[in-house]
Amino acid sequence: MDSLIEKIQKLKKERNAVILAHNYQLSEVQDIADFTGDSLDLSRRAAQSDAAVIVFCGVHFMAETAAILAPGKKVLLPEKNAGCPMADMITAAKLRELKKENPGALVVSYVNTTAEVKAETDICCTSANAEKILRTLSGRKVIFVPDRNLGSYASSKAGCEMIIYDGYCHVHSRILAQHIKDAKHKHPKAEVVAHPECNPDVSALADKVLSTSGMLEYAASSKSSEMIIATETGILHRLRKENPLKKFYPALELAVCSNMKKTSLEKVLWALEEMRYEIKVDPVIAEKAKISIDKMLEYSRSE
Repeated sequence: MDSLIEKIQKLKKERNAVILAHNYQLSEVQDIADFTGDSLDLSRRAAQSDAAVIVFCGVHFMAETAAILAPGKKVLLPEKNAGCPMADMITAAKLRELKKENPGALVVSYVNTTAEVKAETDICCTSANAEKILRTLSGRKVIFVPDRNLGSYASSKAGCEMIIYDGYCHVHSRILAQHIKDAKHKHPKAEVVAHPECNPDVSALADKVLSTSGMLEYAASSKSSEMIIATETGILHRLRKENPLKKFYPALELAVCSNMKKTSLEKVLWALEEMRYEIKVDPVIAEKAKISIDKMLEYSRSE
């Protein structure tokens, strides 16, 4: 393991590369990364970095977003088959049909979408700023894609009605209300913190509903010494690492994204050795997609 890490560090310097890892990645991949975070934060890191090469340890749409925000840099995805089933539930063709059926509607797309969908979008959002963005669109007809759970949660908080696409994250949907009740019975003093991609009945049982970045911030500032975490289990590594005196329990041990776990240290090394697999976005699509991403970033900067 040590020699593998040493090889990665050596090649990283030679390639003038930076390694980015999503919060749901394997613990050893998170530990080798220069930066760990959510998809948007990492894409911004890619754009701000002086590195010529971005090794993005995540899934395909994340590397696409990084490539859009960091033109001229080489963005590598160590595992070419690391996809996102939820992102694939909405296509540009399906979205164009929705727009035809609802003329004049504004399209708000979760950042967990392909570049082609972002190119058909008016403004992207994250799980952290969806509610804030929707509040500014009060009174407008809005189409929200692709996550029905995030859309429902954010619209209920923002007090607006939307046309919500019926997509979902299969990992978060595995977490049921009964799992929360069982965990709460086992750990009665623990707070329940859930991701807004969870089912509505799970969010209703949570003390806090937060994005992954929000969870990390809250865990650091909260007086609670125990938390039940309802999201993909990969984030537990970072929560425990950054808060060694607190206890974190998964709402469901099986809440694991197999796509996020496809990236290994070996694949990070191979990506740097062979400069594979480069993620490229068609310039025309990238230009259109960047408009919706930039609008989202404006809201992020004002938070």
